[in-house]
Amino acid sequence: MNSQDYNIYDILPVPKPRMTQRDKWLKPPRDCVAKYWSFVNWTKAYNVTFKPYDSEIIFILPMPKSWSDTKRVENYHQPHEVKPDLSNLLKALEDAVYKNNDQKIFSYGRLLKLWGYKGQIWIRK
Repeated sequence: MNSQDYNIYDILPVPKPRMTQRDKWLKPPRDCVAKYWSFVNWTKAYNVTFKPYDSEIIFILPMPKSWSDTKRVENYHQPHEVKPDLSNLLKALEDAVYKNNDQKIFSYGRLLKLWGYKGQIWIRK
C-alpha cells in the first residue's frame, strides 16, 4: 500500500446511525448522530469524491490509546475486525458524498477497514 497512490483525508470514519424523526428536533442530538453530522461536514470541507465502481476505499480506524506501543506497531495497517462494521462505514460515506443520489451506485472496487494511528479515509486516485 503506497500512500502516494491515494487521496488521504484526515477524517475519522464513523458508521451511519439509525436516525428517526426524533433526531430532527432533539437538542442536543444523540452522540452518534452528532458524530455523523460532523463527519458529513468534514467530507464537504475536504471535498471528498470517488467513483464507486472504480475506487479502492480504505477506512483507517484509530487504535485504542490503552494499547501498548508494541501492540500498536504489530497492528498498524492490519485488518480491523471489530465494530463498526464495514457496511455501516460505507453507508455513511455514500450518504455524505452522494446525498440522495446513492441509488445510482451499482458496484464497488476494493473496500478495506484497517487499524492506524489516527482516523483517515484513503481513496485511490
